[in-house]
Amino acid sequence: MVPFSIRRMWLLARGAFVNRDQPPFAQLAAIEDPERFIWAILPHAARSFAPSILLLPENSARVAAVGYLYARMLDTYEDLSDSPLTSQEALSSFAQRFATDRPGPPPRAPAPIDPDPRDRAHLMLIDRCGLVDEVYMQLDRETRDRIALLITSMASGMIEFSGVFEAQDGVLRDEQQVLDYCHRVIGLPVLFVMELLLGDLSGEHHRDALEVSELIQLANITRDIEKDLLRGVAYHPALEPHLGSGGAEAAADVAKARRELMLLATRRSPSFRRLVDSADLGWLSPARAAAVMMMLFTDRHYRECAAAAGMETWSGPRRMPMMVFVSLPAAVVPWWAERILLRVEKDLLSAA
Repeated sequence: MVPFSIRRMWLLARGAFVNRDQPPFAQLAAIEDPERFIWAILPHAARSFAPSILLLPENSARVAAVGYLYARMLDTYEDLSDSPLTSQEALSSFAQRFATDRPGPPPRAPAPIDPDPRDRAHLMLIDRCGLVDEVYMQLDRETRDRIALLITSMASGMIEFSGVFEAQDGVLRDEQQVLDYCHRVIGLPVLFVMELLLGDLSGEHHRDALEVSELIQLANITRDIEKDLLRGVAYHPALEPHLGSGGAEAAADVAKARRELMLLATRRSPSFRRLVDSADLGWLSPARAAAVMMMLFTDRHYRECAAAAGMETWSGPRRMPMMVFVSLPAAVVPWWAERILLRVEKDLLSAA
């Protein structure tokens, strides 16, 4: 019964201090209310996106949460299945759930031998997919169709690139393939959330939106280089000799790949501010604060990426409570948002 405008502050505060490395599995498993479950699992599934989603208007926040949780389930089938064929079958089956008005049961969750705690949270999400479906069914028909299109398009891109990886021995060979992967796969939920943040992105703004999806998805790629190597996947040809292993002998090539992928990403940073500037957000806009928070999380990642690659780093808020504190004034002070976005843009371009 508590209005979402008040409840969101509690959810933000709880998410600011949640331990993503040790999710509360017993608590999550005990939740039976669908609405409570999506907000409780979101910080463990969406990580840096969760606070930005919570700052959206209530209906948009619920839509973004449902769409992102479904996208995380697809990620889990892609990352944790025991073979490309198993992954492709699961992705196709999950997408086909949306061919009927009410989705049926999802494919069985993967069963990796030794999942880490974060992976276990994602596997739990698949096991409790029915609760997400309940919230999905409460949305209007047009919104459900948008989410269904997001998930079927994302699954199609994952299946396509699963074939590309298989044909190329687990490696993306050049910059264009990496960008195409960003667009066809994980870039889609980024665009979905950006449209909820900023409205229609057609026409001249669509290119900026695609570059923002590249900037954010390359953050995921550069963060997970070592983990992806262990599962036989690489997004840079210098990493091919280390597929399936990694370790100390791969350190120099990993640093090289991380620097070059980071350069590819940070050149795209002006697109984010252009998108926010072009949106008609008004003087009071939680969505503007959400956009600032999303950029602060992206900036924090690339600072950590620069340090991991042996590059000079730069200053900025590191802990979530401080990022929330810095972002909230942007909801009512447009110049504050402009100031932060311009500072982050300059830092990322300086890194490039």
